Amino acid sequence: MAKVFYSPLVHLLGALLFVLTPILTQGVEGTIGINYGTVADNLPPPVQVARFLLESTFISRVRLFDANPEILKAFARTGIAVTVNVPNDLIPHLLKLSFARQWVEYNVLPHVPATNIVRILVGNEVISTANKLLIGSLVPAMETLHAAIVERSLDRLIQISTPHSLGILASSSPPSTGKFRPGYDIHILKPLLDFLRATNSPFMINPYPFFGSSENTLDYALFRPNPGVFDENTRLTYTNMLDAQLDAVYSALKLLDFEDIEIVIAETGWPSKGDPGQAGVDAESAAEYNRKLMQHVMSGVGTPLMPHRTFETYIFALFNEDLKPGPACERNFGLFKPNMTPVYDIGILRPTVANAANAAVPVTDHGHTNSRTYLLILLYVCLMCL
Repeated sequence: MAKVFYSPLVHLLGALLFVLTPILTQGVEGTIGINYGTVADNLPPPVQVARFLLESTFISRVRLFDANPEILKAFARTGIAVTVNVPNDLIPHLLKLSFARQWVEYNVLPHVPATNIVRILVGNEVISTANKLLIGSLVPAMETLHAAIVERSLDRLIQISTPHSLGILASSSPPSTGKFRPGYDIHILKPLLDFLRATNSPFMINPYPFFGSSENTLDYALFRPNPGVFDENTRLTYTNMLDAQLDAVYSALKLLDFEDIEIVIAETGWPSKGDPGQAGVDAESAAEYNRKLMQHVMSGVGTPLMPHRTFETYIFALFNEDLKPGPACERNFGLFKPNMTPVYDIGILRPTVANAANAAVPVTDHGHTNSRTYLLILLYVCLMCL
């Protein structure tokens, strides 16, 4: 048998493979999730969706906008982390412990532990509704629901939170001036934050640079090279709008002494189609935003005020939803068409699936849609050649 000599370079490449393989192939799974909306009449069966996500993508987190039992059953034994949602109109009913118990018994208990339910969201953007009954009931409803899951010993497995729009901020520019709206800050958000801290749950926000952008700020919103925005208070420069939005939220949290609370991006995305004349509304821009979003939130760079952080992030959305009201863009945020072919590729498909899909989907990443896979292949080839 021929004697094999291992050079220092071989050892170095082997070490790189050991370190980089889990990062490059599984990093998405730890951080990136998807919003699975169902306001459509042409979507595939939930069982098919769950299998597709498990076998064909790197996505391992899903957020639902309800607690649809068919969908929850479909995700059983997949290991995918599922977040469910209590609709806004049920919030006042949750003030009664008996109703909270009933909701848990009907919507959670039949599915755990087979389905990996990790979080229950109470309502969606409740404070932005301006509905005084809902807003006043929000924190007590969360507390009552938490009491119901404690009774079932589920509190160590399931967090309770609620997502907010950026409309909860009275000021956001520059980011260092971020603060919550007067009246809501002390009477609603401070008790809410007390609850989140006590239960080790995250503060969830829905930042959308798309809705904050114009033709003049597209480069800033899409993570493209741009002059940046300077914050005179902190002497920090912002090179993308998402960082500015997140730091405005962080500043508001810090003002109430809750800067230690984890921030989760519950929704963000970019539409691939819109009404005529809308700037930056096309598949290439959507692919660019979502691809760079993933790279940024997973990089560990963080934001100017929150350096060295990664952010659990849920892209909106899994599918285009043809029954959503409003402008055309609202129906075209999906990464996938109803037949589960990609609207565009951002690197979340597993390599074998991506190769097949690339034959049908135009490359919108200038030839670099799956750089993780290419880097791994290059490392393996180098190792085998030495």
